[in-house]
Amino acid sequence: MSESLIYALEHVTYQYKDGKIALEDINLQVAAQERVMLLGPNGCGKSTLQKILAGLIFATSGIVTAFGEKIQFQLMKDRQFSTAFRRKVGFVFQNSDVQIFCTSVLDEIMFGPLAMGMNFSDAKQRAEELISYTGISSLSHCSPHHLSGGEKKKVAIAAILAVNPEVLIFDEPTNGLDPKSQRWIIDTINQLNQAGKTIILATHCLESVPELADRVVVLGENHRIIASDTPKAILTNREILLAANLIDPRYHLHLHGTDGHVHIHKRDEVLNS
Repeated sequence: MSESLIYALEHVTYQYKDGKIALEDINLQVAAQERVMLLGPNGCGKSTLQKILAGLIFATSGIVTAFGEKIQFQLMKDRQFSTAFRRKVGFVFQNSDVQIFCTSVLDEIMFGPLAMGMNFSDAKQRAEELISYTGISSLSHCSPHHLSGGEKKKVAIAAILAVNPEVLIFDEPTNGLDPKSQRWIIDTINQLNQAGKTIILATHCLESVPELADRVVVLGENHRIIASDTPKAILTNREILLAANLIDPRYHLHLHGTDGHVHIHKRDEVLNS
């Protein structure tokens, strides 16, 4: 495995116990410091693929290699290996409530470093720096469960950053957030990438793709990869977008300007504009 590669997946399939296929014959590589966007309709397997990359679940068949090691259930049972892997990969869930469990924001962000063996003083200092970085200093002693969606997302991101992973995996990072919080998330993800983090995101929202991706991997309703290319190439390929059920046949997508800003119009609106 090349030193520049973080992940290499070969013929990966994931099947539920009831026989339902979530992913089928996935071949994928992710390079260090790359921003990869997983795009596709609900139920296509984006979140399942991310959980496999995060070592939360394991492929039914095929080979998953991360950081030069084959990721398997038996290997993850080794505490030393599992701890080292968890230091390298952070997962920010779509629903922040599923990963927030401490009684205060400060405790939530300190938890990871303390679990990894950092002393209390250093863990508190790191948590306070991240609380400042995410702009939630006034919430330090609040219960994270009582915060707004955007504030919870900031707490979840700060908690993941507290262990300084090399890879950050985001599942629908802007879903359900107000425009101001969405802008903060997008800017923060790109700052983290510029600081050297590898970013893997999943969404079905086309508007965020040009700002957040170097490469787009499209999963179809058949749970397979149906395209992998630059954001511009994917977003200008109407056949791919229709095949992945990402746009309504009555709508037309436009990329505007040098920044690739996305607009989606009804076809009659385009014809009359």
